[in-house]
Amino acid sequence: MIDLFGSRDNSHTHCDGVSRRDFLKVGGMAAGGLSLGQLLEVEAAQKTGRSHKAVINIYLPGGPSHLDFFDLKPEAGREIRGEFRPIKTNVPGVEICEMFPRLAKIADQYSIIRSLSDSDGAHDCFQCMTGRRQSEKRNAPQGGWPSWGSWVSKLQGSQAGVPANFSLMYPTGNRTWGESGNGGYIGAAHSPMQLVQKNPNAKAQSLVLEGISLNRLNDRNRLRSAIDKFRGTVDATGQMKGLDAYNAQALGILSNSGLMDALDVSKEDPRIAERYGVNDPRYQRDGAPKMIRNFLIARRLVEAGARVVSLNYSRWDWHGGDGMNFPRSRQEMPLLDQGLSALITDLKERGLNKDVAVVMWGEFGRTPKINKNNSRDHWPRANFAFMAGGGMNHGQIIGSTDKHGNEPSERPVKFQEVFATLYTCLGINTETATVTDSQGRPHYLVDSGIKPIRELVG
Repeated sequence: MIDLFGSRDNSHTHCDGVSRRDFLKVGGMAAGGLSLGQLLEVEAAQKTGRSHKAVINIYLPGGPSHLDFFDLKPEAGREIRGEFRPIKTNVPGVEICEMFPRLAKIADQYSIIRSLSDSDGAHDCFQCMTGRRQSEKRNAPQGGWPSWGSWVSKLQGSQAGVPANFSLMYPTGNRTWGESGNGGYIGAAHSPMQLVQKNPNAKAQSLVLEGISLNRLNDRNRLRSAIDKFRGTVDATGQMKGLDAYNAQALGILSNSGLMDALDVSKEDPRIAERYGVNDPRYQRDGAPKMIRNFLIARRLVEAGARVVSLNYSRWDWHGGDGMNFPRSRQEMPLLDQGLSALITDLKERGLNKDVAVVMWGEFGRTPKINKNNSRDHWPRANFAFMAGGGMNHGQIIGSTDKHGNEPSERPVKFQEVFATLYTCLGINTETATVTDSQGRPHYLVDSGIKPIRELVG
């Protein structure tokens, strides 16, 4: 399922057979990219624990149809409404697609934004990971815009040696659907810790450095010698700083079973795991596999101390000549319904629904008018966001689109407003929190005038 280290590279090795690439990767794993020394410095500085808030960010690659998910138009003509019908939920007046019967039963536990309005139209997860439009890349501070999880890592740090920022984003044929972003101008130290590789069936390896056993960690002289040798190679590049007295302790964190336990679904109550459904490791063309139990892994990671977990799920771009919008929806939606409803229920039963927020969305919506192939094309003028948990006010619909779903008619919402809301769920005040770039200039997490969504957190 998860391979943290990759293959051994015997041609360029350091530190008892650990390749330079793998050592660098391990160094980044200590805390979402924090160097090993920095990790312990953060922990030492914090001294006391703090309440743990977290967000699970579910990205649906390719642009899921708002009209076929949560904004159906049953009164419109067939060329608009399509094949699906709305069903009632347990919230009076709220209806969703008939393909989501499980979610319909728990609608009081989530909210739907029907009026997401400012997609930049790019076939890319960038906006769902940063809140920024593609055009803003030109005006980014040196280093580029960080992922939003990197902001959180910088501002709130890591807990008990568990990285703040995780990625369960599978590499995809369309490269831009598999990128959870990086630290940008905040620095690589806060980039997401990547937990999955191309092969969804790859098994997790031990979080112990390859070639350095726990017993050998006790050989301080040997370990120091190995680190010194490695330092000579990488210090000039600036990729690893602070290899100091904290290193031996930091390396020990990698042997801690807590993170590995979180990744091991076999340790979960089988009855809970079964709720989520069964993984389908087959890639959906150039999208992601249907690893539905990664929703469960995400829950286990936030329980272990993660603050942000991002993941991609399947592929939702079906408007080509194959005309598969509705057939593929009938195949894909039931498992998503099962896994997402299981996650929401699981969080509530564990008392985590007040602390752990969930957002699910894609890069844009789909055309109201069905094309000649019985599918829907790209449509950035209207989109949806699904939000649950986080102590938010749920059981509501926020915003609306016109009678054909062309564009918002009430309460247009921006991507950054969603992120401002999620920051608020994490306990971060977007009006005061700033992060300084390499030039010493402070930056706010969202643009001026952007507020959290009052209906959710007001």
